Amino acid sequence: MTADLLAPLDLAFWNIESADHPMHLGALGIFSAHSPAAGAHAADLLAARAAGMPGLRMRIRNVWQPLPSALRRPLAFGGAAREPDPDFDALNHVRLHAPTADFHTVAGRLMGRPLERGRPPWEAHVLPGEDGVSFAVLFKFHHALADGLRALTLAAGVMDPLDMPAPRPRPAEPPRGLLPDVRELPGMVRGALSDVGRALDIGASVARSSLDVRSTPALTCEPSGTRRTAGVLLDLDDVHRVRKTVGGTVNDVLIAVVAGALRRWLDERGDGSGDVAPRALIPVSNRRPRTAYPQGNRLSGYLIRLPVDDPDPLARLASVRTAMDRNKDAGPNRGAGAVALLADHVPALAHRLGGPLVGQAARLWFDILVTSVPLPSLGLKLGGNPLTAVFPFAPLAPGHSVAVAVSTYRGSVHYGLVADGEAVPDLDRLAAAVAEEVRTLITACRS
Repeated sequence: MTADLLAPLDLAFWNIESADHPMHLGALGIFSAHSPAAGAHAADLLAARAAGMPGLRMRIRNVWQPLPSALRRPLAFGGAAREPDPDFDALNHVRLHAPTADFHTVAGRLMGRPLERGRPPWEAHVLPGEDGVSFAVLFKFHHALADGLRALTLAAGVMDPLDMPAPRPRPAEPPRGLLPDVRELPGMVRGALSDVGRALDIGASVARSSLDVRSTPALTCEPSGTRRTAGVLLDLDDVHRVRKTVGGTVNDVLIAVVAGALRRWLDERGDGSGDVAPRALIPVSNRRPRTAYPQGNRLSGYLIRLPVDDPDPLARLASVRTAMDRNKDAGPNRGAGAVALLADHVPALAHRLGGPLVGQAARLWFDILVTSVPLPSLGLKLGGNPLTAVFPFAPLAPGHSVAVAVSTYRGSVHYGLVADGEAVPDLDRLAAAVAEEVRTLITACRS
């Protein structure tokens, strides 16, 4: 396996990271244990299987990277590439912890620790349950190593054998010289002008959508470098019941549940939900079906106002549905969510120099991330122990206090909540509000 230049958005994630704001994805899987020793056996299996997976051997290092578009031939320092780590030892990435009665307490502490940047940026933490009948595995993958789909593929690769589609090989690019072929110059110039025009168009859309927005104080904070996590398990049939009654999509319902939960949580903690309509960034994959497996992040996003201030649960859902339909009609290249597309038009050196500033500006674009993470419908096992629940965790942007990730797995909806540990000591209360909001929507649909 050879070196692979980071895609522009991967490079942005690599350079945005700081000690207080690690940019890794996470997933906490809960397994039923056949014996008290199942956790220790799972750790051994993970290490043995990871050793044979090329995708988990990849480290990230700085390189001289070509500039984009018409200037792609000359070289500019500031890029990064994935390459095989010659000193890779899977035992350094899989850790067995002491038994615990609270998986999320341990997971929160571990999510606050940045991954080591000098070696392949991923970890697996095995947490045996004190009850002896369960254990958990917390996977962490740096966003520059893998997006949600790639992280899923890597994690599934260390589970018990499962029929998964094989990754599609990318066509090899012909070797390029340092100087361009003069015959290519007219096309390269046209491409450069097109790139500049598209970047300006996206930038204008971002600016327009950000002019009239104000941050929601309860969802922003000064970083403490600590993390808390919480999980919520819901019946997917309940979500479908609401969707069939009022229309829209499952995703519309799941986003509206977040809005209702935030309303309950803000009112209970005394912050109040009146006149609160936080900006939620809903990531959208720009992958095409034939490019589902390459490692580079291809993301845009939709920006919507969560109707937290509306007391009517069905009206909140209708508002979310309307906003999402409007975004879909406009396409993912409009609005503040499209800011991720600008990464493709920024030189590598600018990513390195401007990464910290871009990270700090996240609170100017949105207040909370609400993302959906795909999971296979087939049952996963580790050492014969079935996976019963899996809670995805999104990176927490600088200045944000809460991020929400959602997955569906075998008839259930799994909400994974990540929060700044000091700003949100009552994250469990927000998790409880998610479950309560679903019951409220069901009751409203019956009346």
